[in-house]
Amino acid sequence: MLGIIVQLAISWLLVWLFYKENLGVLGFLPTKKRLADFVLFFIVTAVCCASGFLLRFIFGNEKWMINPKLNGSLILDGVWWNIKSVLFEELIFRGVIFYILIKKLSALKAIIISAVAFGIYHWFSFGILGDVKQMVIVFFMTGLMGLLLAYGYAKTFSLYIPSAIHLGWNFTQGFIFSSGPTGNGIFIQVKGQATVNVGYVVFFCVLLLPVISMLLINYFLLKRRKQAISLN
Repeated sequence: MLGIIVQLAISWLLVWLFYKENLGVLGFLPTKKRLADFVLFFIVTAVCCASGFLLRFIFGNEKWMINPKLNGSLILDGVWWNIKSVLFEELIFRGVIFYILIKKLSALKAIIISAVAFGIYHWFSFGILGDVKQMVIVFFMTGLMGLLLAYGYAKTFSLYIPSAIHLGWNFTQGFIFSSGPTGNGIFIQVKGQATVNVGYVVFFCVLLLPVISMLLINYFLLKRRKQAISLN
């Protein structure tokens, strides 16, 4: 939490020095529209992410059960950890520096720079530096996510939508289905992933369909929105 407070302090200083503005440029002020958008994009992303585990259940013969150690404290810890980690990354890659890049360069250039930085960052956060194959895959996948998240801020000048998408994916994958760094969450595997004896088309659908559907649905939802004018 201290790290986020420091980020906010530095963010305020930067935006004040450059434009004599405040953290309102990040669209923190809650409104009915922003809260509704947060709920919508969170649910859409969570459903898309969960569909991948459903496909693995159907085609990969995986089995899942509710974590027998699940309790209120575990849920609160999981929710809080994911919120902190998402907010930390959003303030870095879609925060004040991104806002300044939009003003100094253009929205398109800023989005590309942000996405590239987001992809490279995950080489380190995933601990895959040196594994070229994994680096290419991770850069491509997280870079595409970075493009969507940056577009979400550039279209709305608010962190609500990019944070909702980011949290919806991370929380569903990492905590609901226990595939993150925090250990067991809500569901745990009771039978590991089996060899999938299906064609390549089905295999890549299982692998890629959840990500592609999440990117496309959220993109078209964003595209339908009017470009924000007010930054506060």
